[in-house]
Amino acid sequence: MNHEWILAIDQGTTNTKALLVDCEGQTTFRASAPVELMQPQPGYVEQEPVALWLSVCRVAEDCVQHAAKHNAKIPAIAISNQRETAVAWRRNGEPVSNAISWQCRRSVTICERLKDQASTLQSATGLPLDPLMSATKWAWLFEQQPELRRAAEAGDVLLGTVDSWLIYKLTAGRVHVTDHTNASRTALLSLATLEWDDELLRIFDIPRAALPAVHASSGMCGECITIPDLRGVPIASLIGDSHAALVGHGRYKSGTVKATYGTGSSLMMLTPLLVKETKQLARAVAWSTPDSVRFALEGNIAMSGAAIQWVGEFLGLADPAKDAADLAAAVPDAAGVLFVPAMVGLGAPHWDAMARGLVAGLERAHTAAHLARAAVDAIAFQVADVLEAMEDAANVELPALLADGGATRNSILMQMQSDVIGRPVHRSTQEDLSARGAAMLAGLTLGWWRSLDELAALPKDVETFEPRMNAAQRDALRESWRLAVRRSRLHGERKEGSPC
Repeated sequence: MNHEWILAIDQGTTNTKALLVDCEGQTTFRASAPVELMQPQPGYVEQEPVALWLSVCRVAEDCVQHAAKHNAKIPAIAISNQRETAVAWRRNGEPVSNAISWQCRRSVTICERLKDQASTLQSATGLPLDPLMSATKWAWLFEQQPELRRAAEAGDVLLGTVDSWLIYKLTAGRVHVTDHTNASRTALLSLATLEWDDELLRIFDIPRAALPAVHASSGMCGECITIPDLRGVPIASLIGDSHAALVGHGRYKSGTVKATYGTGSSLMMLTPLLVKETKQLARAVAWSTPDSVRFALEGNIAMSGAAIQWVGEFLGLADPAKDAADLAAAVPDAAGVLFVPAMVGLGAPHWDAMARGLVAGLERAHTAAHLARAAVDAIAFQVADVLEAMEDAANVELPALLADGGATRNSILMQMQSDVIGRPVHRSTQEDLSARGAAMLAGLTLGWWRSLDELAALPKDVETFEPRMNAAQRDALRESWRLAVRRSRLHGERKEGSPC
């Protein structure tokens, strides 16, 4: 029997996954490969670009072998990727340095130097001036190695986010492209024109010649050359992972809001149009097709699953993330312990790069399990803060939260999330929603589905968590959390201003 399965690749922070997706939107096969995060010094986080590429080759080959066994054809490749991670390479495809991770804070000095331009930046791009954004990382790299900027001006050094790097490698250097979603997270794209902005390029001193062409999220953008068994297969979509997860949920009405729980977290709410500027949240492209663009409000959290991982490492557990989650499940609650995981600063809605991690409320009777539970709770509190900011910005009350990502398998977290926001949380039970969303956009390109309405009609598997906590308990917990956040931010201010 003949089948056609889209190959959807999701290159993430800690692993690369690939799905084979059929015309019913169902996953027929899954492959995964880990990737390494390196921390050469405090605040620095990076990855080897070649290792990212090789992980993609590995999972793609696993999928090709599975398709061959079932006499299936792969008509298209779809790509979703970790965002903001900045890559630079020479025209021959050789990286000039390690990729600077979205988690990396090394460009805080760039942000400090450009703080007078923050308003201009936010007005044009919808983004705060923060080390998270790719442009700050490229500016830092050029500051450290001025010869690279000269090479970039000549077109000999190219820049891109992970999607650009992977497509360059897949097409043997014939295509240098990014999509609107990834471009909108660099701090170089104007949301008004959806093109690289001359003033922003000047502010960061980034040569236009080094940047990729900007492309729709859904649409053909080259053919695979370098993986022999996929030679000639078109690349039919590319999109940032958080945006892809929004597509993957299959709900496209304005006001839909989802949270992706991974190493970090991203909340994204669809808006009918590009909304007015808001200081607490980012404005972004949700996704694009050759004929249309959808916009969103977004709030980013740097450490969610990473907070649980950190606690496990701090406690010396054998399998840090899993063992810490198991510890958290051993107690009914955190018994008053609060953990603000601001080890790399705070993202939305605070955007405070100087905030630092804090544990509050410790007593002699507390155990490691209470600290682990506090890390789980911290994810829910951070998401609640962003959701509240979204409601304020849009002047609406959001009825429910859609949830996806690896950390959503933790039912304690999902119940706590519902409790602290006081409304239902709909957990997607479909694994790898980012890859699924990229596949759905590729299916639009292929004509498998002709509209968002047809995508919305595809089967959805969800589990719902309803709030159990009363309003008085919720308000008391949220107020204690806000106080802890204020203390973590005060610590950062004192550390910055004091020689001690």
